[in-house]
Amino acid sequence: MSGGGNIGDPHRRDVVADNEIELDFNVRRIEDVTLDGPPALMTRDLMSPYVWQEADGRFGMMVRAVTRPGERMTDTGVIWTGWSKDGRHFAMLPEPSIVPGPDAHDAGGVEDPTVVRRDDRYVVYYSGVLGDHAHGELSYATGPSLDRLTKSGVALASSKSEGNTKEATIDRTPDGRWRLFYEYAADQASRVGMAIGADVAGPWDEQPTPFMPRADSWDDWHLSTGPLLTDDPALPVMFYNGATRDARWRIGWVAFDADYTRVVARGIEPLITPPPVDDRSATDIAFAASVVVVDGAIWLYYSLEDRKLARALIRRS
Repeated sequence: MSGGGNIGDPHRRDVVADNEIELDFNVRRIEDVTLDGPPALMTRDLMSPYVWQEADGRFGMMVRAVTRPGERMTDTGVIWTGWSKDGRHFAMLPEPSIVPGPDAHDAGGVEDPTVVRRDDRYVVYYSGVLGDHAHGELSYATGPSLDRLTKSGVALASSKSEGNTKEATIDRTPDGRWRLFYEYAADQASRVGMAIGADVAGPWDEQPTPFMPRADSWDDWHLSTGPLLTDDPALPVMFYNGATRDARWRIGWVAFDADYTRVVARGIEPLITPPPVDDRSATDIAFAASVVVVDGAIWLYYSLEDRKLARALIRRS
């Protein structure tokens, strides 16, 4: 266990330090997550599985589908929706829920869905990619159902200091405002930012950087947002994504105080690492996307190698 410390200068690298509290997580079981859908979906690779549970017990999923390596890339992603009784096998809708365009802010692709239930409507944050397939901004869509979404534009624009805003994670503050975590680009690396807003699209009040890379560690260069475990509001935990400079992504965890002003615990080793590969040039990525608590069991959903989906049963100790 490692990594406590105050949130400080965003250009400072956190040192590995003792935790303030006794907390740890480990993996009890890993399962494949399977989809059954139309050929337009099943001929693509799968990433960013956002899974949640409805009031009636069904599990919903929104997932990013991408063209496979070697095929002509028409877009960086299309977002599909599916439903499941067991949280593992999903029947997907016949058509995608969010597609690129026609507006410029997401003409190149739609990625990384995050679903929020709001009264009788859904809010879906997603990463909108420009036509150059390289730059984008955090966008959102709303609707009464996931097959009737209307794009509503940019939720959090990129800036010179925080480019390529994407990968939303949402939490609500005690007074009902929206706490938004997101990935952004800075200093030739990915970072995690945090902002608080009055509504879905802000306006946003930027907060101090919640946590930073650690020197001499598996997460010493890149960081990206992951899902929040908030079953204990006094000790929220993010299952975040971290990597070295060569972008070998692993899944770790970091715990905060109730207001996310201070890191109180952080794992030393990755929680989830991809299976070993013989070819060092192969895609070497495990990337967390969502977490669901069912009858006290913590299920973490993630993608492997940017092409297949899995979930892990997590034990807290």
